[in-house]
Amino acid sequence: MPQLAVRGGTPVRTTPFPVWPVWGDEEIENLTRVIKSGKWGCLHGSVSGDFERKYAEYHQAKHAILVNSGTTALRIALTAADIDIGDKVLVPAYTFIASASAVIEAGAIPVFVDIDPSTYNIDVQNAEQHITDKTRGIMPVHFAGRPADMDAVLTLAQKYNLIIIEDAAQAWGSSWRGRPVGAMGAAGCFSFQSSKNINAGEGGIILTNDDLVAKMARAHSNCGRSEDGQWYEHFYFGGNSRITELQAAVLMAQFERYPELMTIRQDNLNMLNQELAKIDGIEVMAKDDRITRQSAHLFIFRYKKQAFAHKSKAHFIDALRKEGIPASPGYSLPLYKQPVFLKKAFGPRGRSVDLPVDYESVVCPESEKACFEEAVWFTQNVLLGTEDDMADIVRAIQKIKENAEEL
Repeated sequence: MPQLAVRGGTPVRTTPFPVWPVWGDEEIENLTRVIKSGKWGCLHGSVSGDFERKYAEYHQAKHAILVNSGTTALRIALTAADIDIGDKVLVPAYTFIASASAVIEAGAIPVFVDIDPSTYNIDVQNAEQHITDKTRGIMPVHFAGRPADMDAVLTLAQKYNLIIIEDAAQAWGSSWRGRPVGAMGAAGCFSFQSSKNINAGEGGIILTNDDLVAKMARAHSNCGRSEDGQWYEHFYFGGNSRITELQAAVLMAQFERYPELMTIRQDNLNMLNQELAKIDGIEVMAKDDRITRQSAHLFIFRYKKQAFAHKSKAHFIDALRKEGIPASPGYSLPLYKQPVFLKKAFGPRGRSVDLPVDYESVVCPESEKACFEEAVWFTQNVLLGTEDDMADIVRAIQKIKENAEEL
């Protein structure tokens, strides 16, 4: 009789994991106040400004600028930090496309570098090999909420005079050596899109300790206006990238429950790291004592098919799902293999743009292994489960390991 649910056996669990988003009366009350105020735009209300100050203080940053998405935040931050047209920016190949598309939108050129397989963050040694006289910036992505090696990033940036833009979209609350991520470089950007650890449906924020970066970010996000000018004076290039008071009201409520939820996620991440590391063929991310807090937006491990009768990652994930565990294969392609980059389809209607870079020749072996063979994710709502829920994950993987020939 088959043991695995994928072959007709009894699944480990049929109970669903927690749903996302988590919300309550606080969001409704905040929204009601904003609606009744009649001040729905951030230019007229006070909630957006209050949230900016609260968020900046939490991250030990001097300035915070709310915008309409994390992608927009990255694009504006790049320009505000003085990344110019034609400049090259180092970006990890294993991340969401916004990290690189924002560079294109800013008129610069993303240069893809590999990841460290033990962290899934940017491999700084590999990044150094790609530096030329055209390289002006580096974008460490705090992937899955795990801080990148900011000691190495800061050292590299100082050595080559690089501008650091932190992609902290998944990392609200994460800290490196006790310092919150997001304001360790020229600027850092976070996302409040629906999947993020707090969300307002959409939204983003830029953090910086640099007065000029903050001034330019506000201008670029508000139609090129200057805080010192008249309403219909437009000093800089910019569009309307503002957030609404309604979104800020939701974020205010989400903010208050965040510490409790982050603690749950961190505890569950630690438990899974400890227990899954005991299973041959499952490699968890490396422990690093310099990470003093982690938002745990994703839980990631590496699947080694050699220990599972050489069955593919796709077969393993299918079996996990049939056991009641909602596993994800993560990104299906490294960014340089995305059609838009292969074709340099950055012009109107996907027309090719002639850039001095050949994405067809890029090879990042660890990023490719993550996409095609190894990376398995659990999303942050799974990490909001109970200790018994985490135990079910461990039991399901152990079960698949013991019956791998059935895959």
